[in-house]
Formats: sequence, structure tokens, C-alpha cells
Amino acid sequence: MEATIKKPNAEAVDYSQAEVNRSLTPEDKIRFLRDMMRIRKFEQVAANYYQNKRMVGGFLHLYIGQESVAVGTLSLMGENDHCITAYRDHGHALAVGMSMNECMAELFGKSTGCSKGKGGSMHFFAPDKHFWGGHGIVAGQSPLGLGLAFGLKYKGLKGCCMSYMGDGAVNQGVFHESLNLASLWNIPVVYIIENNGYSMGTSLERSSAIKNCLAERAEGYNIEWDMVTGDNLYEVRAKTKVAMDRAHNESRPTILEIATYRYEGHSVADAKKKVYRTAEEIEFYKTYHDPLRLWRKQLLDEGVITEECAGKIDREARDEAEASAEFGMGSDYPREQDILSDVYYEVDRGTEAGRTGKHFFSE
Repeated sequence: MEATIKKPNAEAVDYSQAEVNRSLTPEDKIRFLRDMMRIRKFEQVAANYYQNKRMVGGFLHLYIGQESVAVGTLSLMGENDHCITAYRDHGHALAVGMSMNECMAELFGKSTGCSKGKGGSMHFFAPDKHFWGGHGIVAGQSPLGLGLAFGLKYKGLKGCCMSYMGDGAVNQGVFHESLNLASLWNIPVVYIIENNGYSMGTSLERSSAIKNCLAERAEGYNIEWDMVTGDNLYEVRAKTKVAMDRAHNESRPTILEIATYRYEGHSVADAKKKVYRTAEEIEFYKTYHDPLRLWRKQLLDEGVITEECAGKIDREARDEAEASAEFGMGSDYPREQDILSDVYYEVDRGTEAGRTGKHFFSE
């Protein structure tokens, strides 16, 4: 059957020979497989507990099918690089190195969670890993990512911010305002559109006026852009590296549109996930475009792993995910007296700004 999500039309390129990929060691490649498997198992276990009502409250937006996007792009993060994303944030969180325990506990609303049980699925954070969420407002992270990148430029640091969003976010006004400023002010930000084709449940063709692709809108703001085949980990890394180099060396923004696919609904509560698309279409992507299956086959063909090794990685990821669920269930809920803590950084730490309500900026 025909795939509904547009793929780049460029001639076939062996992206494994791109400079950024030629330097990969077998251990690096196996780590990518492990990272993707960990995301997949985490999501599957979380979905099971949520559907069985053992995880009460909140939403759950699963990343199953899109793992290679987060793992491929975030594998390139350097010392001064940052990332921010939307509400489908579990994959990005695990890809930057957050633990399954702190992430799963957050889903259970427990105090041991990464946001101390107050954020839930859509609000994972790890400032120590330069991961700034997790945001529930569609496209609301766009200007925040711009601000993070502006801060890097203001401080004279060679870095960038990767700002992720779904295809449904590109029609929000705040996204376009961010593009305008990013281009005007030469901000080192990389906007990554994870185009899974359906926004909340409406196909791209019915929700966005496009000529060829969403990323092409960048031309209206004098911004470079590219399209990426999201199930090809080598291509994801190669094209992301170009965009990051542009940010690092020229302080210029880029839009990358990465074609991907989510197997589950917009959220676990999406009862019409097989109404606005067919079961046959979902199965087509699972069969021919599954990033884990393709990367596993790639490594088998390269002789990097054996079937036994791949199976071991799969089992270890599953066991880790199950153990994290036990950790989450066994943790305590936040205390009532802590309801007003961790709201404002300055207030919690008693800084001058927190005491007076005034912020002061200097060189």
C-alpha cells in the first residue's frame, strides 16, 4: 500500500558513509539499538499499567514508532547543546540519559519522579542534562527553545537548542513568530518537526496547506531546511549534524522535517486511532518502517551484533522497564505541605529576585 507520509525525494544516499557516522564504533551502534529498545519497552510497560488503571490520572502520549528520531538527533548533543520538546516527551527524556525510574515514577505521580510527581507524562525535566521539557501547550516550547538558543549566543557559547514539535504545531502563530526572530537575530536553534502525519487525529493533507512539505515554509523566513527519513538512523544523524554545525559555526537556524509514524493514538485515550487511519496502514509501517526492526537488521547485516545479542538487549530493556514500574508503584506520593514548593526557582532558593519579585540582568 502507499505510505501517507511524504518522504524525501532525493536519490538514494548511503548515509552510513557520512563523516559523522563513519566514526561510530560497534559499541556506539549497539548503544543506539539499546536506547531505542529501552524507549519502546518503557512505553509498552507504561501503556499496560495505564490501561489497567494502575496508573491513575494524567495523560499518556506514547512515542512508539518514533524512537530513531530522538535517539538519532540527541546522540549528537555536545557540552553546550540543549533540547526542548512537546508533550510526547518520554523518548527524548530517556535518550538524553534520564533514568527509567525517575520517568516512570513521574507517570505514577510519585515524589521520586523527575518532577516530583507534579508534572506527569507531559512535563519531564532534567536541567542537568540540558533537557528542558516536556510542554503541554501545542507549540508553546517553540519560543522557549528560541530563548535557550538566544541565551547561548548572548553568553558566547558555541552550542544550539534542538526544539522538537509535531506536525500539528506548525500552524500555531507562536511557531511562526519564533521563526521570524530566529532568522532576524541569527539564533542557533534547530527546529525539528516530527511529522507523524496525523497531529491529534487529522491527516496532514486536511490540516495544513502545503506545496511539497512543511519544512518548506522556512523559505518565507530565509531559513535553511531539509527533509529526513526518520526510520533511517544514519540519515537522521547525518542531516542533524549539518543543521547543528550551521548553528554552531554560523549561528543560523534550521528547520528539519523528519518523516516518522506513531503506532498508537494521539494519547492512550484516543479511541479513534483506527478510524482516521486504517489498521492496514498501521501494520504497513510496523512491517516496513519500524526503526527498531530496521536498525537491528542493519547491525546484523554489518556483523555488529548477533541475534542472540539483540535478544539479550531486548530482554534487558523489558526487565528494566518492569522494574521501573515496580519502583514507581512502590514510591510515596508528594506530601500535601509541598504543594507550593518547586513552583518558582527563585522563591524556593530565597534569591533577591525571589524575595523582591525583581530580576536584574547584567553582562
